[in-house]
Formats: sequence, structure tokens, C-alpha cells
Amino acid sequence: MNVPSCILCSNQDVQLFYKDTSEHYSSDYFQCQSCRLIFAPSKDRPDRNEEFARYETHENDPEDEGYRNFLSQLFDPLNKRLETESMGLDFGSGPGPTLSLMFEEAGHTMRIYDSFYDDDPSVLEETYDFITATEVVEHLFHPGKELERLWNCLRPGGYLGIMTKIAEDDKDFFADWHYRLDLTHVTFYTEDTFRWLADHWNAHLSFPADRVIIFQKPNR
Repeated sequence: MNVPSCILCSNQDVQLFYKDTSEHYSSDYFQCQSCRLIFAPSKDRPDRNEEFARYETHENDPEDEGYRNFLSQLFDPLNKRLETESMGLDFGSGPGPTLSLMFEEAGHTMRIYDSFYDDDPSVLEETYDFITATEVVEHLFHPGKELERLWNCLRPGGYLGIMTKIAEDDKDFFADWHYRLDLTHVTFYTEDTFRWLADHWNAHLSFPADRVIIFQKPNR
């Protein structure tokens, strides 16, 4: 078996974590023994057309109060931390940008980026007081590169807010976990993974809600 290096930290100590051989779904999943990331190898990732078809089924409506309540899990704790009139980026804003509107309604200035729906790389050349990534990081094929790029876009003292389901470091849990059955979900983060990132960035880390992770960049 060809064992890949870790797609987050590049460590070579990676082991097979779980193998799904069910009738309608087949994939290998590996786990890094350093940062504890769990991920599918390149052979088991969807192609761009498969990704887009899946995203087109999402109904992200800014007028949907239920969707706004869902996003409030990140919006509320992050907005409390922000200075007035901060500059933010919503990374992976999707087909119906909503979180960016919520922050604009709170008095902040927002940019959006989405590789399928708003692919303007120039916004990734600016710097921000805060960056959000809701239900995005589990889709990343190259999280080490992508997250490092976002971190470099943050100003000193800025915040990176993430929403994603946190994986348990347990094969029985993973086998029955509905979150991994979405074919576009290929990268799974344990709490230890986020702690590794905090150490890597020398960042302050908090878990204000069940699926919410907030990093704060050092002031210097």
C-alpha cells in the first residue's frame, strides 16, 4: 500500500486508520501520528465536477433564519471578540453568501472568496482582522497550504474562525460517523489537530461551541 505523507504537517509517520469497503462507498483513510489529522488519499477524492454537483445541492439562503441560526454558532462568539468596523474575509462563502452579510449587518467590512462561486484570488493578497471558514476545511485537499495562506492573510491579533465537525480519534466512531459519508468531506480534524495548529502558529486556541474553533494570532 502506498502510504502518503500528511497533507497538513508533511510528517511521514502516517498509518492506515480506517478502510471502508461497503457496497456503495469505498475509501481508505489515513491518520498522521504527529498532528492526528485523518484524511482520504488523492485516489479517493472527488473530481471537480463531482464536487460542484454536490455543492449545487446546498440551499444556502441568506433569508433562511434556520441557516442564520446555524451560522450564529460561529458569528456570536467571534463578533464579541472583534473591534468595531473590522475587516473580514469569508473563505468558502458558497452559493449563497450569508455569514458575510451577518458581519456586514454588525458594522464590519467583508470580502468573500470561493473557488467555485467567487474565485477572485486578489482577495487572498489582502490582510484582514478576521477570517471565517464555515463547513470548508473538511473539503480541503491541501489543508497545510490553504490554512497557512489564510493565516498569513491575518493581521497581528486577528482571528481565524472555523466551523467543522470534530473527529474522534476512534475507529468505531469513525466507521459510523455520518460526516465522512459526504464524498466531498475528505479531511477530518481531531481536537489534537487543532492544538497542533495552535502550537505551530503560536496562537491562542478556543472551542466556544461544539463545532466551532477560534484561533487568535499573536500581536507580534
